[in-house]
Amino acid sequence: MRLPSSANFRPVGIVPLRNVWRSDHLGALDDHDAAQIEALGIRRVLDFRGVEERTAAACRLPGVTVHSLPIEPTIVQQLAGLVAAGTTISGRDVADYMQDTYRGFVRTGTPRFAEFFGHLLESDTPTVFHCTAGKDRTGFAAALLLKATGASDDEVMHDYLLTNDRVQLPQGSRLGLSPEAAEVLWRVQPEFLLAALDEVNRAYGSMEGYLREGLGLGDAEHERLRALYKAG
Repeated sequence: MRLPSSANFRPVGIVPLRNVWRSDHLGALDDHDAAQIEALGIRRVLDFRGVEERTAAACRLPGVTVHSLPIEPTIVQQLAGLVAAGTTISGRDVADYMQDTYRGFVRTGTPRFAEFFGHLLESDTPTVFHCTAGKDRTGFAAALLLKATGASDDEVMHDYLLTNDRVQLPQGSRLGLSPEAAEVLWRVQPEFLLAALDEVNRAYGSMEGYLREGLGLGDAEHERLRALYKAG
């Protein structure tokens, strides 16, 4: 399914998990696309956007319960401040900032991702989770969910990189970035997700340690997640 007004709406995983989808924000949905999503039975929305993002583009999906799990988009403020100060920003610079942003998902965003799993463990109510572009905060959340349900590293990376086939680069850059730098900002690279995974290993020893100690997922929680969402 490809939705013109929500280009990054899609299932999670090569073999899609059941009852859960990932997306860019749902604040620009047209009536046709909203009906397409509604027909999937989705009733729960998990929103990783920050306060201003949510205010600027409130969810247009009817009949759902929206749970806010805010992770503020610090990369945008960082880049805007540098541009305002007259700093020339290259694509490599943006890539470095993006990697640090992903490390921050582990360093400071872990409580939000723990809440994310808390909602998913409550029931298998059909759910979509998203941020603004559906690529970074959402991409890391999807990677965690796939690992928690037994996906391989290759499967996780495949799902992550599909964003590059979905997201359309905006015309021009509201941040005043060069086309090269803007393209890095609006796409994903393996190195971004790997930066978060490296931070997981540094802080928790392994992904298994992070899922257990950082996110509170023991054997019973892993089993329940697989029962609720694993296809087949």
